[in-house]
Amino acid sequence: MLSTGKIHGMSLTIAATLATVAFFQADRASADPLGFASPFNFNRGETIFAPAMRQLPNEADDVQASDIPARLHRHVVDYPTREAAGTIIIDTPNTYLYYVLGGGKAMRYGIGVGREGFTWSGVKAIERKAEWPDWIPPVEMLQRQPYLPRFMAGGPGNPLGARAMYIGGTVYRIHGTNAPTTIGKQVSSGCIRMLNEDVIDLYSRVNVGTKVVVLPMHQVRGPSVAQNQTTLPTTRSAAANVTRAHGVY
Repeated sequence: MLSTGKIHGMSLTIAATLATVAFFQADRASADPLGFASPFNFNRGETIFAPAMRQLPNEADDVQASDIPARLHRHVVDYPTREAAGTIIIDTPNTYLYYVLGGGKAMRYGIGVGREGFTWSGVKAIERKAEWPDWIPPVEMLQRQPYLPRFMAGGPGNPLGARAMYIGGTVYRIHGTNAPTTIGKQVSSGCIRMLNEDVIDLYSRVNVGTKVVVLPMHQVRGPSVAQNQTTLPTTRSAAANVTRAHGVY
């Protein structure tokens, strides 16, 4: 014969089991309790990697506008210059890019520039434009950073971001970034980084052939008139990059 204590214990066990079953049955309508992911829906012609690329986390999604210093936010500013409207002026030491509007005004964007030894200056032009560009690190960059991929398709996880404007006669570009916290810093191998929302805005304003003026690192603060000359990067390794075809980041 079962004792009163054993009967009481069995009753508690049965009650707990029934409660658990009821919980899962109630929850099933809203979510899978085991967390199974639904299968990908492929579009015609897509590779197996395409849906995964669309779901890659984007650091920009986690960075709020308030996290970017106010001075680096995109806005129209007073900017007297003798450069024509439609010119891009890159203020390297102050990490600003100006798109000249005319009438003493310019749209100013915060940017990331080349790190120590990888800055450059000169007068060039936009050679071509690309949306969600692929990235092919040049040989020199791979020698310095052998862990980098040899090719990365364009997309949210690509370090070139949403848009790229290629600067003719160089391997550099003005491009977006998936690391928005680097804006306002000296971080790149010579390319100019912008927030994705900013590079999309600039891209819509710029045409192939747009003049690009890159001011040197040791530039006095404030508007300046560009000189018609080009100064190559200040280190041998960076200078070597100028002969490469694919550009640097």
